[in-house]
Amino acid sequence: MNEYSVAMLALEVKPRDAKESAEVLRKQGIVPAVYYGPKEETTPISINAQKLEHLWKEAGETTIITLKGSGEDKDTLIHDAQFHPVTGKLLHVDFYVLEKGKKVKIKVPLEFTGVAPAEKSGNIVVKALYEIEIEVAPQELPHNLPVDISSLVNAGDHIVAKDVKLPPSATLITHPEEIVVSVKEFKEEPVEIAPAPETVIIGEEKKAEEGETSAAEATPTEAKKEQK
Repeated sequence: MNEYSVAMLALEVKPRDAKESAEVLRKQGIVPAVYYGPKEETTPISINAQKLEHLWKEAGETTIITLKGSGEDKDTLIHDAQFHPVTGKLLHVDFYVLEKGKKVKIKVPLEFTGVAPAEKSGNIVVKALYEIEIEVAPQELPHNLPVDISSLVNAGDHIVAKDVKLPPSATLITHPEEIVVSVKEFKEEPVEIAPAPETVIIGEEKKAEEGETSAAEATPTEAKKEQK
């Protein structure tokens, strides 16, 4: 078993009549679901809610799940999951059946590991991607892909998609030069100091206003004196 080999999880399912009420099934502790694939017709199935929720937490969308109980065992991936907006409980799940001997195209989450020396020196590590798309043999499908950021030392250092280590059978679909994580220099924004408000002495302001009024009142009198 190599470092990318994956454990296969199994799930018991039952055939379901598509006309059955989804609400009634949910009240009985059952989640309605379907499976389909390139060579599989869309087939309705039902699954024990507790077992499915436990499996979802363990598997997510990047672990192969073998469906048992609906004819021949089928290796699948969870393609879509619907949740209740309030309770968060699973309402419906779509399983994608993998073709035997064929690679699968899938987006795999990135797991950032290590500590970047650049952060210790006060710079900022910016994570631009949290998943990359690959095409890989099902038996080597990774749950996530590690990205070691301990090589990031200086501002401008970066890791691109092609630097992420992939399983031997995998082909990178994401653009190879797309930046996964980079280092930016930390710059302090200059703090603008607001000018101090002008000091006004209330008494002096009042005197000035009275002086202006007196001058205005005196102006007509002066004009009469000049006319005489």
